[in-house]
Amino acid sequence: MFEDLVFAFKMFRRNKTRTILSLLGVIIGVASVIIIGTLGESATGNVKKTFETSNLNMIQVDSGFMRRARENNIRLDEPFRKEVFNRIPGIKKIWFKNSLSAMLTKGELAFSGNLSAVEYGFMEMTGLALGKGRYFSVSDAVEGTQTIILGSEAAKALFPGGGEIGERVLVQTSDTLFGFTVIGVLSGAAGGFESPEWNLYIPRGFYTKKIEPSPDAAQAVVEAENPHQVTRISDALRSYAEEKTGEPYALSVNSMQAMLEQFDKVTGTMSLLLSGIAAISLLVGGIGIMNIMIVTVTERRREIGIRKAIGASPAVIRTQFLVESAAITVLGGLLGIAFGIAIGAAIVTALGWTFAIAWPACAAASLSSALVGIFFGFYPASRAAKLDPVEALAAE
Repeated sequence: MFEDLVFAFKMFRRNKTRTILSLLGVIIGVASVIIIGTLGESATGNVKKTFETSNLNMIQVDSGFMRRARENNIRLDEPFRKEVFNRIPGIKKIWFKNSLSAMLTKGELAFSGNLSAVEYGFMEMTGLALGKGRYFSVSDAVEGTQTIILGSEAAKALFPGGGEIGERVLVQTSDTLFGFTVIGVLSGAAGGFESPEWNLYIPRGFYTKKIEPSPDAAQAVVEAENPHQVTRISDALRSYAEEKTGEPYALSVNSMQAMLEQFDKVTGTMSLLLSGIAAISLLVGGIGIMNIMIVTVTERRREIGIRKAIGASPAVIRTQFLVESAAITVLGGLLGIAFGIAIGAAIVTALGWTFAIAWPACAAASLSSALVGIFFGFYPASRAAKLDPVEALAAE
């Protein structure tokens, strides 16, 4: 077989134009699969990198859909926090949060955004990074001080020249106007479900005392001890809600982990679909190779006749042409992988993503190219093996 392989490459050198044309279909097909795989792998890696900075152990719980409002007896209050914490293992802490729309003004400048009233330590837990200033202290939370932490876009809008820390801003919510002292400005780092660019944060102690005196939270954020426990805790929360109300959607439970898993499924399905479409060109390339191999067999009938006359069996002749067909497709596959990685790297770099090679796609493309060569080369090889030596030797 090694001799057949060496002879195959000699034939490729002798017919360079035909070889190049045969390679093109395989190269294009394999390169297309590799490019799609590389883009999918790089996009997934880029999203995962973003999610990794977003606390994958967070679970967001909101009041869900009920057919009749009076049936919803799940209140996000202290009894809820205590019951859930004691009932479901793996929970590290449960945080309460309230949100409302607000208009901030500083002189003639204004900014409209989402105002979140959060508990002490919530911002640190979610990974919201400060560019300036400090987080809320225990006294801010307990006393309900009129302090505020601005998102980066809010700080730019209200303080284009900087110097935000210690300044007073007016915050209007519905019909109420309050004055707050800026104690911090968020940087652009992601924080899971939180938006460090547009969100505004105040102590929840102030919210429950001055804005809406109520022990109920609009949202609970459950912090799991380990990201691997998030799915189990999410299912347990849904079961708890259904047991309490008889409704499966009494609580809306979402997590970054679930979103990441769903993204993996979607990108995997899309990559597989697009790779299948790209693989059609590999099929077309295989048909082209079969045609060229048939022509090659016709041109080399005299050579086949001589080999049979000196004792070569049909199996030997068949193997010779199968090796030639497989060799050209494997060579095309390797070149296609190289071109695919190079083009994929260029596209990923232009998009600003982290480059990641889709090794499974490379392995599948290499195997597929070899199989294409064997499959489409079998008929020409069998045709060569069945030639009558006398007729073959008479051929010019």
